[in-house]
Amino acid sequence: MKSVRLLILLTIAVSSFSFTPTPINVHLAAPVKVTWEMLRDVTFKKKWYPAESIYMLHPTFGPGVQKLKNQQITITGYILPVDLDANLYVLSAFPFSACFFCGGAGPETVMTLNFKKKGRKFKTDERLTLTGTLKLNSDDIYQMNYIMDGAEITE
Repeated sequence: MKSVRLLILLTIAVSSFSFTPTPINVHLAAPVKVTWEMLRDVTFKKKWYPAESIYMLHPTFGPGVQKLKNQQITITGYILPVDLDANLYVLSAFPFSACFFCGGAGPETVMTLNFKKKGRKFKTDERLTLTGTLKLNSDDIYQMNYIMDGAEITE
């Protein structure tokens, strides 16, 4: 009887030490390294927006870009300030002199940056690598087609 008790106690002790809870974020995958070339998997058609009385380019995202939707990504580009008071910036594949806003590139070469932490001021054409969640936008004409939520500078 004593040996049975000892065996049960030993079994309980060993099993309690062998169980280690897994931290919640251990299963999160590393961010996907994305290039601007990968984000070119999109086509555009002119679409009439009656509220604004204007034709604008409406995106259809290809399968390569669709796979990145809501994924943590890392991408390198040039910071372009849109509104410094509102801390609104975009990331561009190209410097300001050749960017989308100057007519030198397409809308697939810029993304809105929604920073995790506000406050830092960036210089025009500051080249940075950022990590955040990629959102795809085809409906809101007041936003870029690509949006990075929770953007943070990657060290």
